[in-house]
Amino acid sequence: MNDFKHQLITRAQEEGFVMTRVCRPDTVGAFPTHLKSFLASGYHGEMDWMERRIEWRSDPRKMWSDVRSIVMLAENYTPSFDPLNRLGWRDRGVISVYAQNQDYHQIIKKKLKRLAHWIISQAGGEVKIFVDTAPIPEKVLGQAAGLGWQGKHTNLVSRFLGNWIFLGSIFSTLHLETDEPEIDHCGSCQACLNICPTNAFPEPYQLDARRCISYLTIEHKGPVPEELRPLIGNRIYGCDDCLAVCPWNKFAEQAHESGYLARPELKAPQLAYLAKLTDSDFRRLFSSSPIKRIGRNRFIRNVLYAIGNSGRPKLSDVARELASDVNYVVADAAKWAVKRLSFEHQN
Repeated sequence: MNDFKHQLITRAQEEGFVMTRVCRPDTVGAFPTHLKSFLASGYHGEMDWMERRIEWRSDPRKMWSDVRSIVMLAENYTPSFDPLNRLGWRDRGVISVYAQNQDYHQIIKKKLKRLAHWIISQAGGEVKIFVDTAPIPEKVLGQAAGLGWQGKHTNLVSRFLGNWIFLGSIFSTLHLETDEPEIDHCGSCQACLNICPTNAFPEPYQLDARRCISYLTIEHKGPVPEELRPLIGNRIYGCDDCLAVCPWNKFAEQAHESGYLARPELKAPQLAYLAKLTDSDFRRLFSSSPIKRIGRNRFIRNVLYAIGNSGRPKLSDVARELASDVNYVVADAAKWAVKRLSFEHQN
């Protein structure tokens, strides 16, 4: 199978994957214990889906007993700009780098399907493909396969790619040659922990999602706790702070996949424009984007928090127009924005 693995790596590179490694399905180490501790602490917030199929998350073989090898693939989406620079553009919204164009799930899924078909045609067996949606520990498997290690910010970090990485996996019934797992190279660095605006890391390698801006702007459905709203700044979908400061990014190459390159209208959109989006406007603007999943109301809520943090009194009128919105979460955010801008203007 050694020759076949070399062919597989070459074929994966042709599809755009920059790293391809293989591990066994039983190499999750202490992850089941860490997962139970994470859930017991309530760090998952409203993400109740993490509690379901916990046995699958703890052991990939429980999800598919026939799996013998797991091919882990990495694709980089490194931006050509520093995302932190746009946090100072207070009348504009900041969208996480991964969501400034097409939904990566769809892009990678198509590549994995082609690669999976190639594997079957060349070596037989059965396969299943996954892209960040099934209950499997992708980052843990990524480390077991040697793609990188889970950094102190809990994201996968590679010595060769930095931490702007998308992961995909192919489960196979074939016995493929495995790779050595990667070890931790974070050392004494705490850049990712120190920059977090909301102190979402209780300890290194632990994330309290309930304080994470990515969670609050994407997964959290209701009003964000008022004490956290000012800390969100102008981030309207996700947060890249901990990723952006990782020193290992100096080895990263910019993304080549066109679907990951920022659309001009999403690089730094005007808050005033976004706040006026109707539901149909929202769905049209984000038709191929992962942002579409959270819906217009949650997105406008985020925009209104950014308006409240903008320090631009002229945006009060924009927020005031939404204070009577039929959605109570939007109305609450609008009233908060008006009040905050009024208070700052008086002072």
